[in-house]
Amino acid sequence: MLFSAHQLSCIRSHKTLFENVSFQISAGQLLLVEGKNGAGKTSLLKLLTGLRRPDSGEVHWNNLNILNSESDFRSHLAWLGHQNPLKEEQTALENLILLGHIRPRNTNSMISALKTVHLGHVKHKFIKTFSAGMKRRLCLASLLIADTPLWILDEPQAALDKAGIALFEDLAEQHLKNGGMIIMTSHHSVNIAPEYIQTLKLGQESQ
Repeated sequence: MLFSAHQLSCIRSHKTLFENVSFQISAGQLLLVEGKNGAGKTSLLKLLTGLRRPDSGEVHWNNLNILNSESDFRSHLAWLGHQNPLKEEQTALENLILLGHIRPRNTNSMISALKTVHLGHVKHKFIKTFSAGMKRRLCLASLLIADTPLWILDEPQAALDKAGIALFEDLAEQHLKNGGMIIMTSHHSVNIAPEYIQTLKLGQESQ
């Protein structure tokens, strides 16, 4: 498995957020995207998921442009944005079932995934009663039931307390050990073994 970007640029409202961004990651690697607010971190992630098209450059999955109709990229991707894709009037389990329909499923049970993120006891509670941290944990549970090697995550630690951040780091490192790949942004330090991590800095460094 190989995921790569080639000379990407992004322009918003006549302003160049970044240009000439290139990288390559393979199984067992995490790319940490850094930069100041406004540097284009979220915009870059959306280009990498195919949600937006780059103003120049290409994104490749196994040496094929992800926008190519023959690419199977989507079936290998789990995307988690900064905003939680949850329905407030449904329960934790109902939300997880819906999220499970979005991506290819693995053999992990939804109940097991909820227990892993310490939400098994509230599986029948409505999301509107959850704290922000509990909602983020539920989104992490959706990654555990996904049979996708590539996780692209926009600030996955957002709203998590210390224990929640440690939980995410454990889940992420296990995914990498199993041959998965992660691209993520973060305002927090990432306590994952450094041999898994490479860093991409947006801003003046990437010009």
